Amino acid sequence: MNIRSRLQTRIKHLWDQKIFRYTVILHSFYFFLSILLFFLFYKEKNDFLIFYRVGDIFLNDIENLYNQTYYLWDFRYFPLSALFFIPFSILSFELAFIIFNIFNVALNILISVMLYKVIMLVRAKNHENDDKRVITYLCVYLMGLPHVLNYVYGQINSYITLFILVSLYIFIKYKEIKWQLIGSIILGISIIIKPTAFFLIPFLIILKFDREKKKFYPDFFTSTIRLIGVILPVLLNFILFFMYPSLWQGFLETNFTGSNPIALNFSFSISKLIINFCYFFNIPFNQLYILIGVICIIGGIGFIIFIMRRIDEFSIIFGFAFGIIIMLLVYYDSWDHHLLNLIPILIIILFNLPRDSVITRSIKSSLIFFSFFNLAFVGIWYLIYPLFPFNFVSTFFLLVSFYALYKYLVKSDVRKSKEA
Repeated sequence: MNIRSRLQTRIKHLWDQKIFRYTVILHSFYFFLSILLFFLFYKEKNDFLIFYRVGDIFLNDIENLYNQTYYLWDFRYFPLSALFFIPFSILSFELAFIIFNIFNVALNILISVMLYKVIMLVRAKNHENDDKRVITYLCVYLMGLPHVLNYVYGQINSYITLFILVSLYIFIKYKEIKWQLIGSIILGISIIIKPTAFFLIPFLIILKFDREKKKFYPDFFTSTIRLIGVILPVLLNFILFFMYPSLWQGFLETNFTGSNPIALNFSFSISKLIINFCYFFNIPFNQLYILIGVICIIGGIGFIIFIMRRIDEFSIIFGFAFGIIIMLLVYYDSWDHHLLNLIPILIIILFNLPRDSVITRSIKSSLIFFSFFNLAFVGIWYLIYPLFPFNFVSTFFLLVSFYALYKYLVKSDVRKSKEA
């Protein structure tokens, strides 16, 4: 059977499942709704407008890349990310938006394929042997409401999710050093485009502490290769920072020390909840100190849990989960569409965990909330923020996932095997 015949057979098999048919219809609705809303309401009020202008500014006036008077909202990514948007900036804005979202649809198909492949690699033995339940959870990802804002705003989270899953697949599938380097370079490229995966970097380190023997077990060589691979693409930005010092100053002000992190908004990160609290009650604060403090506490606890883990097999999955959850908890701005980076990792974990357990149910509850209910609390925040400016429910479910990972990695007695 040739590739075309296998593909046709596979599509027919998927189409025979009712949930898949509903998913195709619903996800198509998300796409066409985004185009309609763009032309009716959001033509001058979406994130893609920023990306569209960045490509042109990078080519023609790079020193003003972080001059926020050019943008509706702040451009806060690494300067090399602008290279990604240059092809769109040469088109008309309307055509560029449509093509960009067509790419987003295609990317979600590729994400589903990669998600399937990773699940097949890590699925625990006590799960079903067929792939019906796997398809159901792929549909949960594609039906997730965070796709709505991702399409409407013209956001780039699907690109980052694909890079993260490809990197994770490589780390699990291939043990050779060259593949460990390639996997980490792919992750580094994702950080250039959008630094969502930045806090994954510490979890690339292969280090475990045996509590019984009171001994650390590091793999210095592989860890070094991984770190070199992920940091090297990011360091390329410093060539531009060196050539144009104003870029470095603008990058720091936009992301850490300027006025944007102070603004009242519906972000569900712990840092933003603290800032909103101080802002609301007129308490003096320094946003950078708050950020550093939350990073040290949440990031430190997460890394300690990771190195204290009782399991070795596929531990990289849990490292990725910690890295993304920490980013969502600590950085100032964590939005509904950012959850598209976390949801696939939670789905993978569900298939790696025991089929039915308290920990599995905790992860599943967070997954369902992030996929279908988080967006509602954004709307609630807009209704009540003059009296109560705290979007904390999503924060709670992030902490539930964080604690569930701790319970599984540290408290559960599971078999030991080779490091992923």
